[in-house]
Amino acid sequence: MMNIYTRKGDEGMTSLKGGRVPKDHLRVEAYGQLDELNAFVGVALTHCQDNVYTQLQEQLLEIQHELFDCGSDLAFAEDKLGKVTYKVTEDLVQRLEQWIDEHNAANEELRRFILPGGSALASALHVCRTVCRRAERHVVTLSRTEEINPFAQQYVNRLSDYFFVAARRANGLAQVKDMEYVRSAVVFSRKESKAKHEG
Repeated sequence: MMNIYTRKGDEGMTSLKGGRVPKDHLRVEAYGQLDELNAFVGVALTHCQDNVYTQLQEQLLEIQHELFDCGSDLAFAEDKLGKVTYKVTEDLVQRLEQWIDEHNAANEELRRFILPGGSALASALHVCRTVCRRAERHVVTLSRTEEINPFAQQYVNRLSDYFFVAARRANGLAQVKDMEYVRSAVVFSRKESKAKHEG
């Protein structure tokens, strides 16, 4: 039986691929944020039991695997980076963009900012969106001081847009209206709303 605890981190250090760093190292913080996001995606998946959500369920499960790939790409010690073959590629970013476009085309026109919420699945996906934005900020911070896989950073950026349009799609499939922010002006046209909720 494998031991869950090793006692190797008792002094506040942890292992990357190729070295050890403090547990509050920027790399550890970045992939830790992605791990937290992955857990919230798991929560969202618990709300996908209805057959109407089959496509979203399949996509979210694939995203969980790809978040592990992103975390793996960020978990290399600095002196190993020249020898790394990264897992997250441009193809994964482009496929996310395709999913975003497909969901956005199926959603009602976005004209104003909306409040997070609606159906249980949409609410969970909005939480994923905000956690993803926080994770992206930590990845960007890391990228300013150390080399990272640029496609991993692009993937996380697109992923928050995916969660936004997927949340709206979940509400549409559940026949629940998005709640518009009442003090919002009309700020989006159909063209501008395409995966542009937060830039």
